[in-house]
Amino acid sequence: MKLWSAVKATLRSRRFWVWQLVGVIIYGLPVAYRFATGSVEIPILNFPGFWIEHYIPGNMVEKILVNAFFPGGAGGVAAEVLVSNYNGAVVKGKAKYLSRLGGALLQTGVWSAFQLWGFSLMILGPWSSGGFGNIFEHWTVFPFNFTLAAFSIFTPDVVNLVKSALVKVRGKLRGSKS
Repeated sequence: MKLWSAVKATLRSRRFWVWQLVGVIIYGLPVAYRFATGSVEIPILNFPGFWIEHYIPGNMVEKILVNAFFPGGAGGVAAEVLVSNYNGAVVKGKAKYLSRLGGALLQTGVWSAFQLWGFSLMILGPWSSGGFGNIFEHWTVFPFNFTLAAFSIFTPDVVNLVKSALVKVRGKLRGSKS
């Protein structure tokens, strides 16, 4: 398949849109919480609670959970779907993970560029005090984001594993009620 046809087929793919939209929603939940409460700290997800140097944020657990889905996981699935459409067959093995890695890094790069642009605008959130509290990420976090993107290539596999386990449990529960 030609590249343009593969792009169009990817944009028509349900899997592509589910990962993009659900990823954005997952990414947006902590943001919505911060705006609703006016606090930058999210109790359970705010570990270790302080920045390590300037590269590991104080909300590391949140970053790991959120970035597994967006932009890394969603970008990985986008590239996997694109490469599958381009090849005309589902990618497997090393090709699947290489395509996911490329997509995760590309989408994280685009998202980081957007974050950098937003940060330069100095838009302060309701939790701001003393000129601190930009709603966008500082550029020193970007290397951590790219590291998380590299590991997010496994997120679709983990989601499928959890989904199949839940389907089995549901089947057993329905079977025991009869």
